[in-house]
Amino acid sequence: MKDLTTGNVGRLILNFAMPMLLGNVFQQLYSIVDSIIVGKYLGTEALAAVGASFPMIFTLISFVIGIGSGFTIVISQYFGAKQMENVKRSIDTLYIFLLLASTFVTLIGIFFAKPILELTRLPEEVLPLAVTYLQVYFAGTITFFGFSGTSAVLRGLGDSKTPLYFLVISTLANIVFDLLFVLVFDFGVEGVAAATVISQAGAFFTLAFYLTRKHEILRINWRKYVFDRPIFKKALKIGVPTGFQQTFVALGMMALFGIVNTFGTETVAAYTIAMRIDGFAAMPAMNFAAALAAFVGQNIGANKFHRVRSGLTATFIMTAVVSLCVSMISFFFRRELIGVFTNNAEVIELGQRYLLIVSWFYIIFSSMFVVNGVMRGAGDTLIPMFITLTALWIVRVPISYFFAGKIGIDGVWWAIPAAWGVGLGLSYIYYLTGKWRSKAVVKAG
Repeated sequence: MKDLTTGNVGRLILNFAMPMLLGNVFQQLYSIVDSIIVGKYLGTEALAAVGASFPMIFTLISFVIGIGSGFTIVISQYFGAKQMENVKRSIDTLYIFLLLASTFVTLIGIFFAKPILELTRLPEEVLPLAVTYLQVYFAGTITFFGFSGTSAVLRGLGDSKTPLYFLVISTLANIVFDLLFVLVFDFGVEGVAAATVISQAGAFFTLAFYLTRKHEILRINWRKYVFDRPIFKKALKIGVPTGFQQTFVALGMMALFGIVNTFGTETVAAYTIAMRIDGFAAMPAMNFAAALAAFVGQNIGANKFHRVRSGLTATFIMTAVVSLCVSMISFFFRRELIGVFTNNAEVIELGQRYLLIVSWFYIIFSSMFVVNGVMRGAGDTLIPMFITLTALWIVRVPISYFFAGKIGIDGVWWAIPAAWGVGLGLSYIYYLTGKWRSKAVVKAG
């Protein structure tokens, strides 16, 4: 646990963000190795199937993860206010919610994978592979939510290091199982999904065992858990807008895949690879923004609003430097990066074209995330939700649809930075109004 209300602002945020960033590096490393194994050894159709499955996975889990982020903010503000009994009750309530939610998501994912994927106009040769992948993947939903929820709790308490250690082990295990199931046992895409399920389960159970022995407040004991309705309502007030935002973002991704899918299997494969690279590019911004949100939550809970602006400035500088470095690598080595995943010349050409257009705009994306991190830390998630949905559904999806018919797939690629620019502009304008300051759910007392 780490108190973020005292000490050097920039150093605190950097030290808090780095374990999360390293953890996500390993997660993305898994995603990249996973895609390389699939693309090189199972073929273009399998790679497209795994990539096309992601929006559905994101759609079904995003609302629950959004609610979990509401608990992170509530926990961070209670912890900043030193209200430890409320911290414990918040944790209990989160775990009960995640147990029920994971059961529901598992059933939906297993039984409705095929009809949902059919709505995206997935190529016929890809559809059966994607259905198989999803049905195996969703069998592990409960442990995925368990690990994500526990990590969210620890972040709210100022601990971003503990989840990192278990995430690293999980990621390495995932890569080993991938190689074993695909190259040795020839299980195909179901083996790739099974590797993910097994490694996620291992991460959650070992983390739960460790915390039960080490931290009284984090001890998992279902018989003693208490569901606190007032705390749940506070978390919902913060988390529901984020959950809806994530859900509609995921639905937007499915709509975009519906457009991309019409260009054929090679384009879907190229888009899948490009998203993996985008994932790496987005990591610094997302993790620094999460660190900033926890920092803001604790300082608002302690009534130290003066530290918030300093936190925003320091975080923006750090993410800008990283984003520019990532942009240069993605631009100048775009063909080599795409070529790591596939030997298909058409896929490489389509993928490098994506990076040629998008890579120089990563700094806009990172700045948008950082500004929104302030609002989320304050507990103001409603306006960021509307901003995100505006950028996606009023800018990106319509532009993609319109220009895809005019200039081809490049129109879909150009819609991405256009949406980021609108999102950043609206987010910064709202930040300047200062209305987010009044949204704190916990006061120091």
